[in-house]
Amino acid sequence: MVPSSTLTLNGDVAARLEEVAQILAGQHANSYRLAAYRAAARTLRSWPKSIGEIVHEEGIAGLTRLPGIGEHLARAIYQLVVTGRLPMLERLRGDSDPVALLSSVPGIGPKTAQRIHEGLGIDTLEELECAAHDGRLAGLGLGSKRLAGFRDALAGRLGRVGERPAHELAPPPSIAEVLDVDRQYIEGARRGSLPCIAPRRFNPRHETWLPVLHTHRGGHEYTALFSNTARAHELKRTRDWVVIYYDRPGTAERQCTVITAERGPLRGHRIVRGREGECVAHYAGAPEPRTVSEPATPSAY
Repeated sequence: MVPSSTLTLNGDVAARLEEVAQILAGQHANSYRLAAYRAAARTLRSWPKSIGEIVHEEGIAGLTRLPGIGEHLARAIYQLVVTGRLPMLERLRGDSDPVALLSSVPGIGPKTAQRIHEGLGIDTLEELECAAHDGRLAGLGLGSKRLAGFRDALAGRLGRVGERPAHELAPPPSIAEVLDVDRQYIEGARRGSLPCIAPRRFNPRHETWLPVLHTHRGGHEYTALFSNTARAHELKRTRDWVVIYYDRPGTAERQCTVITAERGPLRGHRIVRGREGECVAHYAGAPEPRTVSEPATPSAY
C-alpha cells in the first residue's frame, strides 16, 4: 500500500503539472509539450515512492529515471519539491514576481534583487546563475565572495551540484531567431490573434490584456510575453518590452528581453538586451555564429 504522505506530495506535484498542461492547451502550445506534462503527472500519481525521497537521495538524475520524465521536466519537478515554486506555472497564471523569486536566494535581499532585475532584466533563477558566472553580477559591484555564495546556493536550488552552469551547456539561439519570435509576437498582439491572460500583478481590474505566444524554431521552444514588471509599468513599456523564455529538451530554461533601442546606432530597431554587439552585426548583414539546434521531436520533455 502506498503511504498517504507519498500520495499527497506526488499528487500535489502532479496537479501542478496538469495545470501547466491545461493552461498550455488553452494557449495553443506545442502538443508534444502538453503530452509530456500530462505523462509526467500520470507517472507521479502512480509512483509508489515519494518524489521527495527521490530528490533527497538521487537528485535530478533519479527523477529522469522515472518513465516519461526527461531532464527539463525533472529540473522543474526538482525546483517545485525543493522550493515549493514552479516559475513556469506562475508565469502562465500571470502572477510571476521576479523580484520575489530572486530574493528567495540566500544572500539576495529585496533591494539587491530589484537591482539585478532592473539592471540586467533577469527574471529566472537559471538566468541568475548564468549572470553569476559570466560577469554580469560582478558588473553590478557584487564582490567575489558574495558571487561564490550565490553560485553555491543556485547550484543546490537548481539541482546542478557538480555540473557545469547553464550558460556553458548550450549556446543561445541566434539574434535572427530571437528577433523573428519577437516579430511574430508583436504582430500577433497587434492583430489580437494571440490568447491573453489576466495577470494578477499590476492589474487591479483583473483585465485580460497580456498576450502569450508559444512557438518553436529549430530545436527551441519559446514563450513570449510583454513585460509585466514594475519597471515596465513605470516607464510605460508594457507594450514594447518583450520577455522571451526559451529552452529545448535536455537544457535549462533561459530568457532574454527584446526592446526598441532609444539611442545609438540601433535607435528605433528591435534589439536583444545584453547582446547589442550581435544586434549591430545582424542589422549590418554580417553573418552570425551558427547556433547548433536539432529538430523538435516527440521525446520526453
